[in-house]
Amino acid sequence: MLGYFSPVFDELWSPDIWLPPNITWQHFDSRPDYAQFYHLLYPLPMALAMLVLRLCLDRAVLRPAGRMLGISDKQRRMPDHNTVLESAFRHGQHHYPSLCSHTGLTERQVHRWMRKRVLASKPTTLDKFTETGWRWIFYFCANTLSAWALWEKPWVWNTFYCWYGYPFHPVDPAVWWHYMLEMAFYWSLTLTQFTDVKRKDFWEMFIHHIATLALLILSWTNHMHRMGSLVLLIHDFADHWLELAKLARYAKFQMVCDAAFVIFSTTWVYTRLAVFPAWICYSTIVEAGQLIQMFPVYYIFNFLMTTLLMLHTMWFYFIIKVALKVMMNSGVAEDARSESDDSDDVNEESWSESDTEKKN
Repeated sequence: MLGYFSPVFDELWSPDIWLPPNITWQHFDSRPDYAQFYHLLYPLPMALAMLVLRLCLDRAVLRPAGRMLGISDKQRRMPDHNTVLESAFRHGQHHYPSLCSHTGLTERQVHRWMRKRVLASKPTTLDKFTETGWRWIFYFCANTLSAWALWEKPWVWNTFYCWYGYPFHPVDPAVWWHYMLEMAFYWSLTLTQFTDVKRKDFWEMFIHHIATLALLILSWTNHMHRMGSLVLLIHDFADHWLELAKLARYAKFQMVCDAAFVIFSTTWVYTRLAVFPAWICYSTIVEAGQLIQMFPVYYIFNFLMTTLLMLHTMWFYFIIKVALKVMMNSGVAEDARSESDDSDDVNEESWSESDTEKKN
């Protein structure tokens, strides 16, 4: 059976696709100082180890810390059990006349049951605090690691070094660990995103994780890890400030929250919408074209970079939305991507209106 796919596999793995002209995979065989394709297997068990570490930190550090700060762990009480309404809730069926006839309840009683069920299914503030705390720990450590690993590397200060002598670039051990840990983290996020707090940009974030993983895998496979490390460096600068702002908000440290959000907004806009396109994308499009011969995966690499830039532009809208809300309304910084940052923000009127629209 595998013999039928052998020609397809050979064609997809052809060095004419992955590497510059006249370069073959044999140039890198038995060279442990170069990136090897099998290295990409290491992040998978590392991702599982991260999930275990997250669980341990959640129970041993983050939840006790959250309780010490007075963060609510109160879970809303489930409504009285009703098999028909529970089934309708799980399947998103809200045809109220039919539900009333099957349960013998009034429409108002069905509305009230659905509202309580929605609130009961929402995560507690402490759940959000621990999830945010895990991301803050990783992003802060990743930023520290990336700065330490890359500070003295020549390609950080002159991006032409990403292309001088390409693809014969040995991998520095610090860069190797940086790559492996970042890939492991994004693999773990791809899995836990389906169980973490649901946000409005769920699919955009999922695409971001997949695009980032694809970019890291491609850049490692075709030895563009110098440019890939710069992409990681740029992305690591701002994220931990957002998570810190959210931690401070959950703990009701408003001044810390506002200060962290201002630092995040400034850093994020500068790194993602200025440095990333003007430094990283410019180098892959213009400088690379001056120093290396083009090959198919190079264009895929640039497509993924463009995908990230478009996602950055979309998230810039969310940042502006939060900033305007802070200035014009509540004066409290919130994550505009969250479906809800407080369990109390769902009221019966809004629930009833949304379901009335669905019925019509």
